[in-house]
Amino acid sequence: MQLPSVEIWELEGVRRVDLTTDRVSIGNGPGNDLVLHDPTVSRLHASLEMFAEGWCVTDLGSSNGTFVNGGRIWGAHRLRHGDEVRIGTCRLLFRSTADAAAPLTVGADGPPLLTAREREVLVVLCRPLLARDLFTEPASIHEIGTELVVSDAAVKQHLAKLFDKFEIGPDQSHRRACLANAALRRGAVTLSDLRGAE
Repeated sequence: MQLPSVEIWELEGVRRVDLTTDRVSIGNGPGNDLVLHDPTVSRLHASLEMFAEGWCVTDLGSSNGTFVNGGRIWGAHRLRHGDEVRIGTCRLLFRSTADAAAPLTVGADGPPLLTAREREVLVVLCRPLLARDLFTEPASIHEIGTELVVSDAAVKQHLAKLFDKFEIGPDQSHRRACLANAALRRGAVTLSDLRGAE
């Protein structure tokens, strides 16, 4: 069986780190087990820890927070194969072959039922989030249409249905950004999906 690992996307490129101990400290301080060279990362930012039932990530009171699949965490959060952890501008993709074989537990906050085209729209919408800028905007309506070879009007129709499915009201500001974050947080789109679409 392969060791669990994290694939780390940083400004310098991508690297993979095997998780060989039961606890891994993460931060930009040199004493950490996993050092991220990013000024938006706290000296001691977060930790990865192995429990009997699997791995968890915990924010350790960082200044800018720790995010799993687009949602900020406030305590220990269970990780599953393919989960994306964002720390500063760095993105960590969690890999665990043991966890990949386990059935997923989907709660009330899981993704809604999507058509194949709606899922394609979400993947293209979220793809710019792979950029290394912390405040990257999701793809525009025109960019989505160009990528999927459909009209802007067709994209707007799909987005309208997706806003309804993810319960993003018409009065909410930055609706596309809210939709992208909801899609990542609820597991409708993962970092693996975005990388596969490149």
